[in-house]
Amino acid sequence: MVNIIMAHDLAPDKIGRARSRTVVLIHGMWSRPCVWNNFHHALEERGYRVIAPALRHHDIEPDEAPNPALATTSLLDYAADLEREIRLLDEKPFIIGHSMGGTLAQMLAARDLAAGTVLLASAHCAPVIALNHAVLKYYFRELVTKPFWRHTQRPSWNTLRAAGLNGMNEVDARNLYATLIPESGRAAFELILWFLDSKRASLVDARHVNCPMLLLTGSEDMLTPPYIAQRIAAYYGDKARLEILRGQAHWLPREAGWRDTLERALQFIEIEAPLLQIETGAINTAPVYKPQTA
Repeated sequence: MVNIIMAHDLAPDKIGRARSRTVVLIHGMWSRPCVWNNFHHALEERGYRVIAPALRHHDIEPDEAPNPALATTSLLDYAADLEREIRLLDEKPFIIGHSMGGTLAQMLAARDLAAGTVLLASAHCAPVIALNHAVLKYYFRELVTKPFWRHTQRPSWNTLRAAGLNGMNEVDARNLYATLIPESGRAAFELILWFLDSKRASLVDARHVNCPMLLLTGSEDMLTPPYIAQRIAAYYGDKARLEILRGQAHWLPREAGWRDTLERALQFIEIEAPLLQIETGAINTAPVYKPQTA
C-alpha cells in the first residue's frame, strides 16, 4: 500500500505546482470514449483538460462493421497510439483506465508517461495470473469453435449481463450494451492467455512504474473480481493503494455510484498523489516526443 503522508502544513501553492491539470481517460474492451461521458463532463467542470481517445479502430458506431484490421490489433498498438498522444502534451497527465484501459494505463506508467494512475475495475498485466470463472465461461465457447485471436469478438447480451453489467438495472444495462462494439481477439488473447503470447504484449515491469497508483474495484465485479485487483496491487507493492467499492460491479464509469467513484479518484489526484510526488521528488514535466512503433 502507498504510504500517504498528509502534510497538513504543506503550502497549497506547492500542491498546485505538483498537480497536473490534464486527465487522460482510457476505455476498455468493447467500449468507446462515450463510456466516459459522465466523468468527462464532471472533470471539465472542475477545470481539467480531459482527453478521452478512441483506441485504434474503435471510432465506429455499434451498427457499423468493424475494420478488418481490428481482429489482430495488439495491446502494443493501442499503447503506441496512446503514447504518441501523451508525448505531445505539455505535462504528464493523470491516467484513468477502465478494465482493459487499466492494463494500458499500467503499460503507459511503466513508460514514465503518467503523473499518477487510477485503475477502475482494471484488467491485469503480465505476469499476474488472473483467469477466473466468468472469463473462462465466455471464452470456452470461443476457444473451441475458432481461433479467437484472429477474429473480433463481442460477448452476447446474456453473458455480459451476468458477468459485466450486473451492477446496473435492466434499462441502464441494455442502454450500455447497445453502445458496445466488437473487440480485438488478439488483444483479448494477449490479456487472458499472456503466458502463451510470445511477444508478452501485456507485460509490465513493476520496477519501471514510479508514479502513485489507486485501484478501485467493485465488490460485485465478476469480470475483474477483487482478488484480481489484490494481485495487481501486490505486484506493484508500495506504489499501489487498493480500495474495494461495496455494492459496485464492473462498469464503474457508468454505474449508479459513478459520482462517488469519481470523487474518490479526484481526492487521489488532487491531494494524495501530489503530496507523494513532492515527498519523493517525482518530476511532472511532459515526456519528450519521439516516434514510437508497436
